[in-house]
Amino acid sequence: MKKLKSYFLFSREHRSGIFLLFVIIICVQLGYFIFKNNLISSKSEAEDKAWLLVQNEIDSLKEIKVTRKDTIYPFNPNYITDYKGYKLGMSIEEIDRLHAYRKSGKFVNSAEEFQKVTKVSTAFLSKISPYFKFPDWVKNKGVATSEKFHKFLPKEKEKIIQKDINTATREDLIAVYGIGEKLADKILLEKEKFGAFASMEQFQFIWGISPEAIADLNKRFAVKSNNGIKKIAINDLSQKELAKFPYFNYSLAKEIVIYRTMNGEIKNFDDLTKIKGLPNEKLNLIVLYLDF
Repeated sequence: MKKLKSYFLFSREHRSGIFLLFVIIICVQLGYFIFKNNLISSKSEAEDKAWLLVQNEIDSLKEIKVTRKDTIYPFNPNYITDYKGYKLGMSIEEIDRLHAYRKSGKFVNSAEEFQKVTKVSTAFLSKISPYFKFPDWVKNKGVATSEKFHKFLPKEKEKIIQKDINTATREDLIAVYGIGEKLADKILLEKEKFGAFASMEQFQFIWGISPEAIADLNKRFAVKSNNGIKKIAINDLSQKELAKFPYFNYSLAKEIVIYRTMNGEIKNFDDLTKIKGLPNEKLNLIVLYLDF
């Protein structure tokens, strides 16, 4: 017992050493605790800043998305597509009425005429009509504008002999109302892509040609020959070769190859309508360039 007790008897120096050791341990523990808290706090603050930046970016993207969704840019109502009409809020019947009117070769030239043709509500008309953009000669029907317009058009008594659009020269095209040198070059380049025009409807899909220019083109020209037309063998060409056709692209060419693989050869117009992604508004033109 005495021997065991001797282990717990410390001299003054020993007690001082033990006390100092306890002080050092406590200081080390406090230092570690403070350092750890500061490190966690700094890390948390950095993460908060990072998340705040991400959230700000998300909020900015949402704001841009909302702005884009709500923004309506000026447009000519004569060229409202099915998708454009849907985005504007038009019903299928209203869109169909407009398309039927346009197919008759007529154009709407005012908001009132647009409502009369489509039968849209007055509330809807007041919402979108401020964004209608008609040609200058429609908006300004003064004498000067009228004279400027009519001097480019053939006189009523002048007999027009329609020429073959596929033999039209650059000068022939420039003589058309609304077509200058650049547009004439663009039309000739477009004809070169196809070898020859197969239909006058193709001019509706050449960007930059106004409705008035198309109307004058139809008066002056017609497709009388299709010599040189570049037809494509839709059942034989590879995806890469199909993608070179002006009315196709790489993804559409891929869908055509997939359809051929799953269903066999494409035989007619009805088979084309079953291919995903083919533009319905151009099907009547596309079929003119195909060899089945």
